[in-house]
Amino acid sequence: MPEDQKQQQLKQTLWNIANDLRGNMDADDFRDYILGFIFYKYLSRKMELYANVILKPDGLDYETVETHEEAEALLEAIKFEALDKLGYFLKPSELFSELAKRGNSAGKNNFILGDLANVLTSIEQSTMGSESEDDFGNLFEDLDLTSSKLGKTEDAKNELIVKVLTHLETIDFDLENSDSDILGDAYEYLIGQFASGAGKKAGEFYTPQQVSKILAQLVTTGKEKLKSVYDPTCGSGSLLLRVAKEVKEVGEFFGQESNPTTYNLCRMNMIMHDVHYKRFDIYNEDTLVNPSPNHIDKRFEAIVANPPFSAKWSASPLFMSDDRFSAYGKLAPKSKADFAFVQHMVHQLDDNGTMACVLPHGVLFRGAAEGHIRKFLIEDKNYLDAVIGLPANIFYGTSIPTCILVLKKNRTCHSERSEESHPKRNESILFIDASQHFEKVKTQNVLQDKHIDKIVDTYRAYCHSERIQSATIDKYSYVATLAEVKENDYNLNIPRYVDTFEEEAPVDLTTVAKDLKALEQDIAETDATIADFCKQLNIDTPF
Repeated sequence: MPEDQKQQQLKQTLWNIANDLRGNMDADDFRDYILGFIFYKYLSRKMELYANVILKPDGLDYETVETHEEAEALLEAIKFEALDKLGYFLKPSELFSELAKRGNSAGKNNFILGDLANVLTSIEQSTMGSESEDDFGNLFEDLDLTSSKLGKTEDAKNELIVKVLTHLETIDFDLENSDSDILGDAYEYLIGQFASGAGKKAGEFYTPQQVSKILAQLVTTGKEKLKSVYDPTCGSGSLLLRVAKEVKEVGEFFGQESNPTTYNLCRMNMIMHDVHYKRFDIYNEDTLVNPSPNHIDKRFEAIVANPPFSAKWSASPLFMSDDRFSAYGKLAPKSKADFAFVQHMVHQLDDNGTMACVLPHGVLFRGAAEGHIRKFLIEDKNYLDAVIGLPANIFYGTSIPTCILVLKKNRTCHSERSEESHPKRNESILFIDASQHFEKVKTQNVLQDKHIDKIVDTYRAYCHSERIQSATIDKYSYVATLAEVKENDYNLNIPRYVDTFEEEAPVDLTTVAKDLKALEQDIAETDATIADFCKQLNIDTPF
């Protein structure tokens, strides 16, 4: 079956499951149930495939190994290997396919609710004391099989769960095909589909794939491999994984997420995109208040982020002794933590790295402490590389216009030969106004591939000093000198630099006067005709 056809089949199945659950719970809840069961099926299939590789030389099959006379020794040996290779262990009787089969069997044996809960607990317990313990701990805590949302009685809950497992059992995740990522892509698809109605009570915003693609392509410009990528507000991890699609190899993935549910989704997402547990480190805490002790001393080659827009934070004076903020002399205001996230990311950025983050437009021009921080980043550090204005209404849950800031600690190029009239790249900032370049799809504005390509191509032209002036496009982009930015008092509002004014056609007053006279003549003739009709009808004229 062609891959696109498999994806369509999987998506249809996901929607069938959603419809089964929809009457019982809201989108936020049934998203977590569906994704949790998909993850369980993935782990089961991965376990079965790996165990069969180990058993193949002995002519054994994992499905029947528990009936072997040396079952205990075999399972122990397989567990030892699986914990290192996969990070977890499942017995043959605990596999997804086995429980789905039992759920559809006749008689009392089809009650699987209790066994399913035990299996999910067993997956986490199998990692205890191993290197993968932190990566698998509490992964299924949001999959509550005792919830009344699944049904009023235990039998009703069991019936619904069996129905969900049966739906998923019909899908071939094609894990044997190393080139296929049907499951991982469908997983992201499902997160995205439910984003408009899910997670808002937690203040989180899903990053649309089109924006993720821009950020990923910006930070991978000129690179085929990355030692590391980091997202301090990583959500479900889609941005981190998007970066991996733009290069041949990413060494390690790092992220932090404050919402426990979304943190669990991120770890699942990593594992289901075949990122080995030793290659990712996701931390569950507030990034600004409690940055990961494993991350804070690291420096990352690529940083991408979509922080919560204008979130509140404490802005405690104690932060003035924090290395992330102390050099600036001022903290971001309590009511708007946007620049606090920027400062945190700059601190974590490697000298050869690039960071790109989405922020509300206000960061470009708001004054007071934010103006001070903006000036420090530009005048004192010269880290700001580009400012990109995006269309309004491209994010789920908010219609506000947003921008992307691109920052680099080392902004010099391999070649800095420029004419005196043209600024060198490290003495300039690129401004792009892409706010009017989108397609309207129902109620949402959407960036098409052509819009994404234009943004990225313009930035990449700017990244080559010999082509720096080709990054200036009439009514779209402009390369401003640092002196110009200083003249504007470090206000980065894009219309100050990119002139999008469309001059109106000149008005010929002589022609207008003639048209008005002709119009007056037409009105007089019409009035005369109406007056004649009124006279014939023996009624008063209306004027």
